[in-house]
Amino acid sequence: MVFVLSATFVLYVLFGYPALLAILARRRARPFQKRPQTKTVSILLPVHDGAAWIHQKLRSILALDYPRELVQVLVISDGSEDGTDEAVRGFASQGVELISILRSGKATALNEGLRRATGEILFFTDVRQKLDPASLRNLVSCFADPQVGAASGELIILRGGTQEEANVGAYWRYEKWIRRHLSSIDSVLGATGCIYAMRARLAAPLAADTILDDVDLPLGAFFQGYRVILDESARAYDYPTSLDSEFRRKVRTLAGVYQTIARHPELLRARNRMWVHFVSHKLGRLLLPWALLLVLAASFGLPGIWRSIALSAHTAFYALVVLDLILPERFLLKRLSSPARTFFVLMAAAFCAAFFPLLPRRMLWRTTKVNAPQKPA
Repeated sequence: MVFVLSATFVLYVLFGYPALLAILARRRARPFQKRPQTKTVSILLPVHDGAAWIHQKLRSILALDYPRELVQVLVISDGSEDGTDEAVRGFASQGVELISILRSGKATALNEGLRRATGEILFFTDVRQKLDPASLRNLVSCFADPQVGAASGELIILRGGTQEEANVGAYWRYEKWIRRHLSSIDSVLGATGCIYAMRARLAAPLAADTILDDVDLPLGAFFQGYRVILDESARAYDYPTSLDSEFRRKVRTLAGVYQTIARHPELLRARNRMWVHFVSHKLGRLLLPWALLLVLAASFGLPGIWRSIALSAHTAFYALVVLDLILPERFLLKRLSSPARTFFVLMAAAFCAAFFPLLPRRMLWRTTKVNAPQKPA
């Protein structure tokens, strides 16, 4: 019974829920109105030691296809010591404002930006990702719909050169597929941190230890009855990441989900109009590694041939995970071993996230390493 229930849960989270979501999106789609409009916008760019990327980022912001006189650009430097502040000051003549604070964390930096912002719309972005020129215009047009409180753009991961990077990119495409369908039904319960916008009047200050600002801020709009939608025409571009970096990023984001649940227990209650989706998607991801451990443990108690089949499958899977560490990149078996190791690492991240109160903050906020040119274009 333990094996059947655990395996059923795993299959539901990985395959059953996406199938259900696809059906619901087809039958209960709620298109949002989108119309060109101009509103005042405050761009908030928090950064810590981002000198390697800040020139590219600010050029990307200044190249946005949006009336410049309606845009306020705020760069909040969170205790940067690598020349970031000096680089930002070089853009002062183009209207870029530098806010320099002592090292306090991203949430505090964003709060300072919220305090200084004057726009009707807040546009949040990060330092590394390049913005498509039409991204801001497309996001602002989403707010022509009075039911939209926040709008997330789409992050495009550039093609990687290794199977490992390709698998991380494939996982991200799977995640975007789910978000796209959630948006078509009602709302995504969170945004893409490097490219999202919301109505300024709906934004509330963040707790200083907030891990997922791109979930906490949009939830403020959601709980006030507004939709949080995904607009795929608003795009940002990022370089592929290694599996090691993805592990750390995933630990942080899933630890943030635990924190979000603790602070917003109403997410787990039936009055949350997206309750089924939050439980199936977000909570299901947190419980998945524990269910897999139960499947493994219960396999030893299966009768006869079923025990042999189950344990053989487990052995084959973990053998692929280990083999992937030593197989050459172009070896044919890599097409199986690399996805297996990617799945294992993501499950390990979900397992570790459960212990986030015990994890040092420096682990949660380590700089993400990307496969990019030394001098980004």
